[in-house]
Amino acid sequence: MIYESKPSQFTWESLGNINEGRKNMGSDVPVLVYRLLQYTLKDILAREYDEETSSRLFRAAGHLAGKELAKNVLDLSGDFDFFIANLTNKLMELKIGILRMERMDMDSLSFTLTVSEDLDCSGLPISGKTVCDYDEGFIAGILEVYSGCQFRVKEIDCWSTGDRTCRFAAESLG
Repeated sequence: MIYESKPSQFTWESLGNINEGRKNMGSDVPVLVYRLLQYTLKDILAREYDEETSSRLFRAAGHLAGKELAKNVLDLSGDFDFFIANLTNKLMELKIGILRMERMDMDSLSFTLTVSEDLDCSGLPISGKTVCDYDEGFIAGILEVYSGCQFRVKEIDCWSTGDRTCRFAAESLG
């Protein structure tokens, strides 16, 4: 699954020096503010284009973010168990969510994983639809950087569908 059709203009340095720029406010921001940005942007994209395009663009943004986070924040030097432990710790430290691997098939590079208390949807009203498009891309980008393989990640359970954790199926595209 190719997420980028044109070269990215984003660099990790584009995030700036948060500690210098926010000496009084710090680097933390409430989930409410994050979701306000995410869901208003998603709404505008859906109105300007359509819901499918909005979801595709959020997946692409998540993919880019996952790749950049993996390259700039994660320790990619260890085996897969080390990588998952490091990823789990970083997601907790950054307050993104609580990662748990439910199933790993290293031969086919396919996984089932959950993210509880996730940034995107935990606590949302039930809509009957999965909403974590960004997370699908984010997970795919992280796995791609670690493994060197592209991944398709699909959310199969979501807070918005009545589940109390988000569950994702990830499979290597080769």
